[in-house]
Amino acid sequence: MSMKIKVGDTVRVIAGKDKDKEGKVLSVDRKKGRVTVENVAMVSKHTKPSATDQQGGIVRKEASIDISNVMYVHKGKPTRIGFTMKNDKKVRVAKSTGDVID
Repeated sequence: MSMKIKVGDTVRVIAGKDKDKEGKVLSVDRKKGRVTVENVAMVSKHTKPSATDQQGGIVRKEASIDISNVMYVHKGKPTRIGFTMKNDKKVRVAKSTGDVID
């Protein structure tokens, strides 16, 4: 499956409890079709004290969300992404403007 969202992209959440939040993509799980977005879907994780973390306690971190719940943000507006060939290279294109993304 070809992924239209990549690490470092700015995306907007379009569904779920964090709808309309924007953030940068931290990781992409191609196999499960999920993304982790900065400051979106925050969960509390309880950790035991260990050698690396002597204190332990409650840690807030981002959980992954389904890739269908985010949209790429291009020039401040969410847009769909398509692919096209440019000089024998496959590039991403913003559907709303036709601009090449990368």
